[in-house]
Amino acid sequence: MSLSCTNLKTPDNNGDLRFLHHTPDQWREGPANAIDYAPKEETVFLSGGLTLLQDKLIEAALNSLGINFTALPNPDFKAFQTGKAFGNRGQCNPTYFTVGNLVKYLQQLRDEKGLSTEEIVKKYVYITAGGCGPCRFGMYITEYKKALADAGFEGFRLTAFDHEKGIFQGDEIEEQLLDYTPTFFVTLAKAVVIGDIINMLGYKMRPYEVERGTTDAALEACRTIVSNAFLEHKSLIGAMWQCRKVLSKVQLDRLQVKPKVMVMGEFWAAMTEGDGNYNLYRFLEAEGAECIPQLIINRLMLSLWEAEQENLKQQQLPGKDAPAVDFSSLKSRLLIKAGKAAVKTHFTLYAKAIGLHDYDVPDIDKLASLAKEYYTLECSGGEGHLEVAHLIEAVKDNLAHLVISVKPFGCMPSSAVSDGVQSLVTARYPQANFLSIETSGEGAANFYSRVQMALFKAKQAAKEEFEAIEKEMHIPEKVNNYLYQPVNDKIGTAATLVQSLCL
Repeated sequence: MSLSCTNLKTPDNNGDLRFLHHTPDQWREGPANAIDYAPKEETVFLSGGLTLLQDKLIEAALNSLGINFTALPNPDFKAFQTGKAFGNRGQCNPTYFTVGNLVKYLQQLRDEKGLSTEEIVKKYVYITAGGCGPCRFGMYITEYKKALADAGFEGFRLTAFDHEKGIFQGDEIEEQLLDYTPTFFVTLAKAVVIGDIINMLGYKMRPYEVERGTTDAALEACRTIVSNAFLEHKSLIGAMWQCRKVLSKVQLDRLQVKPKVMVMGEFWAAMTEGDGNYNLYRFLEAEGAECIPQLIINRLMLSLWEAEQENLKQQQLPGKDAPAVDFSSLKSRLLIKAGKAAVKTHFTLYAKAIGLHDYDVPDIDKLASLAKEYYTLECSGGEGHLEVAHLIEAVKDNLAHLVISVKPFGCMPSSAVSDGVQSLVTARYPQANFLSIETSGEGAANFYSRVQMALFKAKQAAKEEFEAIEKEMHIPEKVNNYLYQPVNDKIGTAATLVQSLCL
């Protein structure tokens, strides 16, 4: 039995019960007392939550701009427990992992590094993305502040940029602790793009390495090379050429028959490399699969596409006093086109330099055309139409033996919207091997069991595909060079390589 705080009973002087009426306090995000924060040049900025490689590259990239930035460690299960201890009930586990990871890091600064709580609050700032939508993403800032206050770090500063505006940030950003200039976002985008490319090559190579661990060692060497290029303001294209030499030394056996598994879904759950998705990628590789991740630039290109669509809608609104030429709309349109061109150009240059040839920046218009029959394109929450489009594309273009959509428990855009549509997609495309699966922080055994069942079917498909190909008597050594990346109608790497020798 529980009692409301406004209906507590206590005996009066005569022994009779009387009610004590408590007026609940209004929640306020700001600190109770004014705090004399450290000046900007002494401030340490914290962030994290992307892939391990990209967090470190972003750290180097922002430090090269004179920003004292530190990437947080990878969120683990302890971070999840910390987030649940200090956060509100009913949040999704990206919130628990990211909020708990920040609290855990600050506790370590205090308890292990010896910094006082006052010094931490004055000197450190956390950067995150803000925005609204059908999920709880718009409430992240309040969740951070609530958890930080309950953990003893009341007044700790957070700064947010709107993930939907990209480089078009306005002056309304609270506190302006960072200058969100085009240079800031271009440098950030370069780090993300390079991280995407190196990560993609890692997923292509690691399942086929002859000596276990050599791919990860090469990727770490690449991270150091690119980080130094950022810090020393050297050519990033030159750094990618150096990475090409490092990766080419990894010995591969690419004729092993392995199913390809495309992983998509809610942005954080599909992108994180740790306890947040039960180490899904490493689990799949340990089970004999090759992973196809959804790169972070996919989300960036979707944001640009959505901004472009919104711009077109604004132009079509009826108005009596509309100017002959809307220069504001024209400027936005030109900036969006320039942004798309810049992302594609930089991706192509860096990819060619390091030797990634068989992957292109996603065509969001093409994906929209695939999904529009099933998904209302005006629904922009979460990953929008991408989840539906990726499944259709995977089936139509023979991209994967298995498509996994991973998302937090109860994720509204992904579970309630996209998954509802996917039932129609799989009915129309019964050959699709599709698994939608949720994470909750706990329940790894059930998660792995469901993945293994879907993976069994994918392994059988990969084996049948390979066995159906006529093999050459002599297989040239070039098939084991990661730079040899043929493209044909086969899905598996081994099948694609052998088929290319017969053409």
